[in-house]
Amino acid sequence: MNTSPSYVLVTAARNEESLIEQTILSVAAQTIRPAKWVIVDDASSDRTAEIVKEYARRHDFIELLELKGAHPPDFAARIRVINLGCDILKRAEFDFLGNLDADVTFEPSYFEVLLGKFAVDPKLGLAGGFLWEKERGEFRPRKGNRAWSVANAVQLFRRECYEAVGGYTPVPYGSPDWHAEVSARMHGWKVESLPDLTVIHHRTTGTTGGHLRNAYRRGRAAFAFGSYPPFEILKCVSRIHQKPVFLGTATRLAGFLAGYWRREAPAVSPQLVAFLRNEQRERLKLIFRPPWKLSPKPPSASTKEVF
Repeated sequence: MNTSPSYVLVTAARNEESLIEQTILSVAAQTIRPAKWVIVDDASSDRTAEIVKEYARRHDFIELLELKGAHPPDFAARIRVINLGCDILKRAEFDFLGNLDADVTFEPSYFEVLLGKFAVDPKLGLAGGFLWEKERGEFRPRKGNRAWSVANAVQLFRRECYEAVGGYTPVPYGSPDWHAEVSARMHGWKVESLPDLTVIHHRTTGTTGGHLRNAYRRGRAAFAFGSYPPFEILKCVSRIHQKPVFLGTATRLAGFLAGYWRREAPAVSPQLVAFLRNEQRERLKLIFRPPWKLSPKPPSASTKEVF
């Protein structure tokens, strides 16, 4: 009897004809393939659905769900698309459920190694690899990679963790990965991104829609999550050197402060706000704690890793 863990995947795809074939080939080449992979075509106007159909004929683990009717692009809509795929997957037998972007590739051993990490740590609830993105013509580790944060592009949940957090929650201004990982920790699960697992992300994070628009959106998302204001301000200050220099940081901060100006309330539960702010306060302590009290020095003690 086969007792090896099984996993299923969901991918939301919209006009991804230039990249999705690479992702499909990468998954098909895995030493441990998914039991099921639902690819949801979100009313694409290009050949995305045709490409998926062709590979679904070759591989019985791939299933295409086609959505008809265009809709204005928004972050909550994208999560609803992902959840349609998850609803199909809930009927399958599996131990792990993963969300996979349509623009990533990785080594054939990627999921075998990742499942091995879960096997040795029963409290690990959410994990994934480090994203590598193109910078100055070469793929390099993304500056936003953190060992305690898993990018939305490659999140893999233990089934019990996924069910505990209630799956993906549509939230204004996006960042469903942030909501998922904070919820996972709030429910007592570990969240870990693995530097030794490389994921090539062929579309650089935050480039769709323009840098400034994305900077403002991230600020609005931070407010929607109830991010601790001193933490958010120091985070912006710590990234002031990133391009576009100053303007991007100022735009993000403006997005965050806009919520207070409009007297809005956070869009997530009070429990999640309280948990997140407590985490952020603890991380701030690592910056201001005297050096002689950092023995041994934790990996997250640097300003870069705290944020």
